[in-house]
Amino acid sequence: MTSVILNIITAGPRGPLLVQDTPFIDEMAHFDRERIPERVVHAKGGGAFGYFEVTHDISRYCKAKVFEHVGKTTPVAIRFSTVAGESGSADTVRDPRGFAVKFYTDEGNWDLTGNNTPIFFIRDAMLFPSFIHSQKRNPQTHLKDPDMVWDFWSLRPECMHQVSFLFSDRGLPDGFRHMNGYGSHTFKLVNADSQPVYCKFHYKTNQGIKNMKPEDAERLASTDPDYAIRDLYTSIANGKFPSWSFYIQVMTFDQAEKFQWNPFDLTKVWSHKEYPLIPVGRLVLNRNPANYFAEIEQLAFDPSNMPPGIEPSPDKMLQGRLFSYPDTHRHRLGTNYLQLPVNCPFRTRVANYQRDGPMCMFDNQAGAPNYFPNSFSAPETQQQHVETRFKVSPDVARYNSADDDDVTQVRTFFTEVLNEEERQRLCQNMAGALKGAQVFIQKRWVSSHHYDCLSHHFHHWAHICKNTFFIYMKNKPHYILITSVFNPPPPESIHVRITFGSNYS
Repeated sequence: MTSVILNIITAGPRGPLLVQDTPFIDEMAHFDRERIPERVVHAKGGGAFGYFEVTHDISRYCKAKVFEHVGKTTPVAIRFSTVAGESGSADTVRDPRGFAVKFYTDEGNWDLTGNNTPIFFIRDAMLFPSFIHSQKRNPQTHLKDPDMVWDFWSLRPECMHQVSFLFSDRGLPDGFRHMNGYGSHTFKLVNADSQPVYCKFHYKTNQGIKNMKPEDAERLASTDPDYAIRDLYTSIANGKFPSWSFYIQVMTFDQAEKFQWNPFDLTKVWSHKEYPLIPVGRLVLNRNPANYFAEIEQLAFDPSNMPPGIEPSPDKMLQGRLFSYPDTHRHRLGTNYLQLPVNCPFRTRVANYQRDGPMCMFDNQAGAPNYFPNSFSAPETQQQHVETRFKVSPDVARYNSADDDDVTQVRTFFTEVLNEEERQRLCQNMAGALKGAQVFIQKRWVSSHHYDCLSHHFHHWAHICKNTFFIYMKNKPHYILITSVFNPPPPESIHVRITFGSNYS
């Protein structure tokens, strides 16, 4: 028999409800408020929990306790995601994948927020809101708009490296388990002698790289839009724990001064030949979330969460994220979001002068003074935790971040990383997406992105005429035919030389 508590209180079986029915009011009032704002970026995602284990000693570079000895393990939480889509969007769209890891270290949480690409579209944080707007919906039609996407990309030549990566095979990873991860930014590591070096962080999947064919990705987007989340959850539930090997690249300050490019440019990589990968440890995921909302939707990453021994570099994009990430969490989750269990640095005690605010969950630091200086519990300076000193001498100004070499590394990626078939697929994928933009944007992308600078060994000719986009392979017995229908057709034929060259690792 159904419990009467499941029925609303009314004046008679057909009469109006009564205000005294507090169970109903509580139920509805909570239901009316149970949604929180979704992330503006990386809204769709999945995650899991596990541990990080040190396998190699890097104490010569970093004093952080997370790396203090071989065999040390640290609990971690990880969230994978797409970038531009809403929370209900498909997992298999062509989009970078977020790869964010929270290390619950003995010295507080360390949040390494990265992607599945070692680079990004832009290098100046001032452009980030505009970039994200261009990837979202048209403010008038509320439709995804290829004009917005390709207009922004074609006007910012530094996008070319990431766009090339995105339209390669790796732009469609087969779930979350079969892709690499990167901290992407340049960071500083500091050892026990306060000697700093610059570094980059890398995760290499131990499941092997596996990508999707575009037709499979499109099919899954309609038949199983949660494919990647399902694959990760099922794998862990079945005892097949995914893992990644963790590496660093190291660059001294002297090397940074002599580096061919700006070492803090997020649109560039460091050559693995000149700055080889140094093994550090492995990351293993062995627990699914007990509740998605509590442990994944409320999971908040903040690049400014760094333990002693890890510090930010002058990377402009990283500097911008140091503010933006905690600020958006305060909006989305509340000012005390760090007290949520999944975000709380539970392996250490936090003491500061922040008090009160909505949803204060613990003892509010009891009776400890909430001001400084004070005569009762003044903090003691711990020199080993003081940030390294560095000099800043240039004039303060809004410096143009444009770089007159946005093609050398793209050339290397195209000629040395991709094989012939992968190069063809990149061109086909790019043309298939570009065809949705207006003709003048298509022309600008093809003609104005310095493609004539891109080759020493492979010479390509782009020929746009009537309603088809052809890319001819010079000195090859074949050509790539890309059906990129112009509507309306361009009034005249355009001939653009495209050249690609060498040197990527």
